[in-house]
Amino acid sequence: MLNTIALAINITLMYSAPLIFTALGSVITERSGVVNIGLEGMMVMGAFAGVTAAYYSENPWIGFLTAGLAGGILALLHAVAAVTFRANQTISGTALNFIGSGMALFLSRMFFDGATMTKPVPNKLPKIFEVLHIDQVESSVLSNMNIDITVVLAFLFTALIWFVLYKTKWGLRLRAVGEHPAAADTLGVNVYWVRYLAVILSGVMAGFGGAAQSLAVVSLFSPTVISGHGFIAMAAAIFGKWTPHGAMLACLLFGFAQALVVLLGGDGMVIPPQILSMLPYLLTIIVLVLFVGRATAPKASGVPYQKGVR
Repeated sequence: MLNTIALAINITLMYSAPLIFTALGSVITERSGVVNIGLEGMMVMGAFAGVTAAYYSENPWIGFLTAGLAGGILALLHAVAAVTFRANQTISGTALNFIGSGMALFLSRMFFDGATMTKPVPNKLPKIFEVLHIDQVESSVLSNMNIDITVVLAFLFTALIWFVLYKTKWGLRLRAVGEHPAAADTLGVNVYWVRYLAVILSGVMAGFGGAAQSLAVVSLFSPTVISGHGFIAMAAAIFGKWTPHGAMLACLLFGFAQALVVLLGGDGMVIPPQILSMLPYLLTIIVLVLFVGRATAPKASGVPYQKGVR
């Protein structure tokens, strides 16, 4: 019984980490007033860039950082379209989902001899026991609690972003820009700069989320390694009312749904695997239907800002 509980916790945390990174990115950009629908494409690009860099450098940490850089570059395109040219943010983000997925497959064929699936990385991101230099324990319960380092990083980023948003001047400015950009502008806040930085940071976090999936959960990139995770992370941000801690808790709920898929999908189970695989996405729809109307987004979310126009 304890072994099953420990395994469920481990799997929940493992699948939650990529969602937490991306959901935090969604919180940052939404708080600045820019909707980023393109998080899915940025996760895909991050997953590919992370595996490619880790494969050729044989260092998963280089891969992890490269993934954040790749997501940030893709997010910069969204910032240019949404902030500078005041394009429709939904259309821009949707286009980036296609660009991210298509670019990842195109580059995969270039770097891996025409294959859309990369080769496995020689070293995955470590688990916490490896970081702490603890030898593998014999107890199956403790062994199942050997969580990925990405889980710890996700929790640390949650605390850091919460602190920045609610305890620093820059966080206050970012939230002000998302609520009333014209008022923030009159107080000397550079609305364009704040929104640019927020959107780019959201792409970096989505890239980290993609790398957490491809370098910790699995060890390679494939066209299906990111299957709707970006949209689930967006739903988690809404469910968490655009707060870092709320988004994190929502991601844990979605991670638990994925853990149920794994635990209930073993031999001898009467539930068809096709039904089980629907569980995380079904939960996403239920959450959006039940809670999206109750969650109040920042007032300027999705509204392009033009200096001098109120």
